[in-house]
Amino acid sequence: MKNKIPLFALLVLVAVIVFAFLPKDDTKIDNSKGIQFIESDWKKALEEAKKQHKLIFLDAYASWCGPCKMLKRKTFPNQEVGDFFNQNFVNVAIDMEKGVGPSLSELFSVDAYPTLIITDADGNMLTYTKGFMEPKQLMEFGKQAITLKKK
Repeated sequence: MKNKIPLFALLVLVAVIVFAFLPKDDTKIDNSKGIQFIESDWKKALEEAKKQHKLIFLDAYASWCGPCKMLKRKTFPNQEVGDFFNQNFVNVAIDMEKGVGPSLSELFSVDAYPTLIITDADGNMLTYTKGFMEPKQLMEFGKQAITLKKK
């Protein structure tokens, strides 16, 4: 019996230490320097793109998708990425399983998450990619789309 109490105390101490170092909730991420998204409003994104003469960057995600969460936590908040995308695109994030998402998913043949799509101001797809991207990879993807627009 004497040996069980110190062992239990040690296990509790280890559990407290482990939980203290777990990553914080995604809702507390500071996105103020990163990509600024219009949330779940495709019509507004089209209107803004026409008004601003910009391309549209669509983050087609699902709420349960791990790589989608990694983009939101690691890539989208990056200041360099934010500066570039906010200057050159109207950015919209849409859950493909809610609201207008299923119809856009069908329109753009989304079959994996995340799918990152760039369209013109009329909603015509220029290019897309699938999966998680580091900030530098996402910047290259955006630059390629701008080059496609100029052709």
